[in-house]
Amino acid sequence: MNINKLFICFGIALSSLMISAQETYKFTDVIDLDATPVISQGNTGTCWSFSTSSFIESEIMRLTGKSVDVSEMYNVRNTYPKKANIYVSRQGKAQFSEGGLAHDVFNSIRDHGLVPVDTYSGLLGNKETHNHAEMVSILTAMLDTYIKNPGRSLDPKWREAYAAVLDVYLGKNITEFNYQGKKYTPLQFAEMVKINADDYINITSFTQAPFYKDFILNIPDNFSNGSFYNVPIDDLVAIINDALANGYTAEIDCDVSEKTFSAKDGVAVIPANKLNNLKALHSIYPEMDVTQEYRQQEFENFKTTDDHLMHITGTVKDQNGNKYYKVKNSWGTDEKRTKFNGYVYFSEAYLRLKTISITLHKDGIPETITAKLAL
Repeated sequence: MNINKLFICFGIALSSLMISAQETYKFTDVIDLDATPVISQGNTGTCWSFSTSSFIESEIMRLTGKSVDVSEMYNVRNTYPKKANIYVSRQGKAQFSEGGLAHDVFNSIRDHGLVPVDTYSGLLGNKETHNHAEMVSILTAMLDTYIKNPGRSLDPKWREAYAAVLDVYLGKNITEFNYQGKKYTPLQFAEMVKINADDYINITSFTQAPFYKDFILNIPDNFSNGSFYNVPIDDLVAIINDALANGYTAEIDCDVSEKTFSAKDGVAVIPANKLNNLKALHSIYPEMDVTQEYRQQEFENFKTTDDHLMHITGTVKDQNGNKYYKVKNSWGTDEKRTKFNGYVYFSEAYLRLKTISITLHKDGIPETITAKLAL
């Protein structure tokens, strides 16, 4: 072959590669596990309860075959008193906000059980959407007053006053209810749908703690000092893959502050070349090889933060065979704000870099890893 033909062939190959690299996304489902429809958390910071409730709903389907719409706000209502006790006992030197993590829902289930959303919606009067801004402002002001203790003797009824505000905005707590013709307490209902809080564990991947041990992950929303098992990032990804392949979904706490995360475009990616960041929301571009070291660096530089919790329910692939994780969001399904019916497709690179932690049933973890964790 002469040199001119060689350059022509090379040019054609390069052009084809560039066109291929810029193809608009076309996704095909690979794994699509049972999940309830996407709903909206409204104007609240309660993604932790919405996503974990969604995860629990999938667990109920897996364990019982039943579809149950779990109350997100019942978990929220029973977590706020715990937040208050911690905030006051630490004299305000703790996080008090709308945020939380998956284990806060399981802590609530352990003590207070579960109820269906028809029993406790957290929406009073004619309200159709959740908005906790006013409630949280009032609660914060109350707790700060208790901490300042202007009367120099804190009235023991402060907890009752605090609970009364929750009752006004979310509704009084539930002690028993009827479901499909039978009476339950919330604890009995949790048992009926086979949700045992002790069956679920948190897993993370950071190098400030030993691998295959549990430790308290110091992030802002871990107000309750929940423990996480620490594994290498390759193992964390392997756990997700194995769980999905065997019918287990997973909760995910992740960073969604990147410009390459877009609910509107329905994708979250980490392009190898940052110049392609915005273009990669619409077309396929090469992605970064995310190492444990780079992941740690981004975490310690606060470029990876615990922004949002979501629910991994499966995988998809693009037309080039690249794998993405099908992640259920809680921002509704308005086509002006979301795509893929409210789901976001995480590339493998995005998952490796921006996952803070996952929560799943301990039986969904491969035996080779459970042995190392001594579960």
